[in-house]
Amino acid sequence: MAHDTKIWRCGKYELKFDRPRIMGVLNVTPDSFSDGGEHLDTDAAIAHGIAMLDAGADIIDVGGESTRPGFTPVSPDEEARRVLPVIRALAQRGAIVSVDTRHVEVAKAAVRVGASIVNDVTGFTDPKMVEFVTSSTCGVVVMHAGEVSEPIARTHKAVQLDTSAAAFVAEKARAAAAAAAAPSNGKKSRAKSGVGSVTRLAGGLVQPQLPFGDAAEAKEDEGREEAEAPTAETPAAAPEVAEAPDAAEQVDRLAAVMARSARREEAYVGTSQLRRFTLPDSAPIMRRVMGFLSDQARALVHAGVARERICIDPGAGFGKTANEDIIIQRETAKMASLGYPLLCAVSRKRFVGAVSGVTVAADRDAATYGVCLAAIQAGANVVRVHDVAGFAQFLNGYWAVARPHPRRAFVALGSNLGHRLDNIRAAKDLIAEIPLTCVSNCSRIYESEPAYEEHQEPFANAVVEVRSELAPIILLDELLKIEDKLGRDRTAAAKANGPRTLDCDLLWMEGEVHGGEKLVLPHPKIGERDFVLVPLEDLMHDPARFFRYEGVDVKEPEERVGHVVRELGVL
Repeated sequence: MAHDTKIWRCGKYELKFDRPRIMGVLNVTPDSFSDGGEHLDTDAAIAHGIAMLDAGADIIDVGGESTRPGFTPVSPDEEARRVLPVIRALAQRGAIVSVDTRHVEVAKAAVRVGASIVNDVTGFTDPKMVEFVTSSTCGVVVMHAGEVSEPIARTHKAVQLDTSAAAFVAEKARAAAAAAAAPSNGKKSRAKSGVGSVTRLAGGLVQPQLPFGDAAEAKEDEGREEAEAPTAETPAAAPEVAEAPDAAEQVDRLAAVMARSARREEAYVGTSQLRRFTLPDSAPIMRRVMGFLSDQARALVHAGVARERICIDPGAGFGKTANEDIIIQRETAKMASLGYPLLCAVSRKRFVGAVSGVTVAADRDAATYGVCLAAIQAGANVVRVHDVAGFAQFLNGYWAVARPHPRRAFVALGSNLGHRLDNIRAAKDLIAEIPLTCVSNCSRIYESEPAYEEHQEPFANAVVEVRSELAPIILLDELLKIEDKLGRDRTAAAKANGPRTLDCDLLWMEGEVHGGEKLVLPHPKIGERDFVLVPLEDLMHDPARFFRYEGVDVKEPEERVGHVVRELGVL
């Protein structure tokens, strides 16, 4: 049911999850961990984005700053220079585009040129980013990035600490008296630092060590806290509001987190301490990840961002070890239960290499499919991958068997060469033979004036309503095969919009929005074609109103092209 009921509103688009959605990764960077430099050139990046759309991607996630372990921060100006031309070009082709950025300046510019989603790896901890998305209608992705992810500033009760010299001396005297009165048995105190240890803070409070990071880092943090603890000579200040870090500090903190992740991965030395279990306890890890995601999502809602615009991402590989990433992936169902669309962004990550034994990142696609499949079964709604063509093939095969779900679609048929009516009737019969597809209804056949190219014979037109379990790209491929079988001329000599034995256009498919060169859904020219809208009146009440609701600009009858002139018969 999680797949069927969640929706994600992203600007003018609305994504439904009757099937998992594919987000293609487009890194316009010289140093990304698996494809750095491949698409740094703007034209190459645009071509790759279109290729991913035509292979089955629902969303293209464009990023101009690598956040791999050990990355070098990029200025907002440089990041914008890399991504904005690519985002603009893909959006103009009807694509749903996501901008992968943590800089509010880049996010604003990207949305202006057509991006529909802001994917913030720091989880909207920057109040300026929150302010921007509140004033926008774009979709948002809240990601947890290890130690860099801290909740939006909240108001805390002020605590006044007594730091006078007299109080300090009195406290020392009480502690000494208590130690003298306690029985001594030679055993070491359990308050020593170690696994499951606590850090003692001013005023006697204790704070458990957080689950992320290795023991050496925990020891460094403990020493730093002790060095910075307030004393009689250095009075402590108790701020009422925890101020959010500025943009420069966020950059440094994220870079530091990912640098530590790189060191842990490349120079890990196992401890001699015995462990009873293969993985650490999941509860503290999931409390931190899910707590952050739910807190940030709730804070965005309180700021004015509609709940339907929010997607969450646990941030695989960001400030986490392989063990922690595996635990988080195993708890996908719990994260999905928060009620927000859930993004699985594990493609080619280090932990995928750890469990598969594949060292080269670009060779981890098959292992990525396996991790993504487990996430989908547990409730993930969007899967972010580098190899869109391979994963789309994998997902289409799995989904056709695992989740039968026929969906309504409309196909327009047209012919003005040869026996026009026979061509259209033959096309209807061939559509009924497409696997996992049936013809459920047909319009009458109409004659219409030529559109776009006037000096040719009138067309015969009809629309058929189908039910299909195929992905839209696959259904389109089958329709193109029918055109070829009935003699469609695709040579260079054939005129666009010129005479043809058969034209099969996929007009609309239930729950589908798509962009690219190969297929755009809904069909961008439905609203201006009289030879499509008139046959549709045989199949639905008020098609103009229906498609306006779907976001199509439907023109008035006198402004349309290819006007219907008469009825030719039944289909």
